[in-house]
Amino acid sequence: MRFRDSNVTLCDASRLDATRRARTLHAAAMSAPPPTVPSVLLPELIGFVPQFLLDDVINSANEATQQAVDAMEAFLERRDAARDDADAWKSAEELEKGLNAFQTLLESHVDIAFDFFEAWSLRNIFAIPADLPIVAPHQKGLNLEEPEEKETELLQEIKDLRRQIQVQRKLRRLYSHAVRASAAQLAHSKSRLERLSFLRAPQLQALLALSGEFQSMYNSVSSLPPLDPSFTAPEQAGPSEPGKRPWETNKTGYINWAVEQLMLRAKEKAKGEGGFGEGSSAVGAVAASAYGVGSADDVKAVLELTGGSEALAGLEGRQSQEEQMDTQ
Repeated sequence: MRFRDSNVTLCDASRLDATRRARTLHAAAMSAPPPTVPSVLLPELIGFVPQFLLDDVINSANEATQQAVDAMEAFLERRDAARDDADAWKSAEELEKGLNAFQTLLESHVDIAFDFFEAWSLRNIFAIPADLPIVAPHQKGLNLEEPEEKETELLQEIKDLRRQIQVQRKLRRLYSHAVRASAAQLAHSKSRLERLSFLRAPQLQALLALSGEFQSMYNSVSSLPPLDPSFTAPEQAGPSEPGKRPWETNKTGYINWAVEQLMLRAKEKAKGEGGFGEGSSAVGAVAASAYGVGSADDVKAVLELTGGSEALAGLEGRQSQEEQMDTQ
């Protein structure tokens, strides 16, 4: 427990006297000539702030003073407890006054002493004489006697380098934005590719063979000779004579019967070979119908049987004329 008494005039007088002397010492320290090195550069040169070091020393001294006062208070309380309790209230009052006086006197002497120490340290320990050349750590090895033109050139170079750094930073931001945009576009393209992946299905590979079948069918149809309009024009068939077969009636009936027989024979041959019906059914049906009409050799055979060599020679002459026209 700590006892305080604000009515002790002796303690107040001592405190005022100590404060007055401390102010005098501080004013004397401030009136001293300033060091050549500014206080701003001093921490950079020595690596720490001198005022912080002095404050730590003074705080350590104040803690020691407080410990001394606490020890004195404990000692006086033990001694007072061993004495007679007849005048206990009077003894407690004297103890309070004595502790206040002791604490005030001790703190005042400590303050005065360390004010002297602080002022002396700032003027002697942490002061640099005017005749002492100083080189900062970051200025070591530098030539400080360069002309102003050289310094101006260096400053301009520094500005250019800073401008280049700003440009590089801006370019880096643009590249980062472009990378993010490209990544988003790539993700979108991958999603679209996944939606169109059905086009690579194995079932669709069979469609690639259709182009060859169409080409072969076109070549076969193109190789057929042109039909004579007289063969395709309908003729007025006379009344069929009873008891006669179609090829026995007249020439036209015989030709029709021969063509039908050739077509039936070609269809049966195609069905037996199994060339149609494989792959696409539509393509097979078209090819079967094309081959069912009959080839050029079959038509020539029919003309040779019916019209003789003259009709066949006329057909070949017409075909050669058409080939010459195509060549021209």
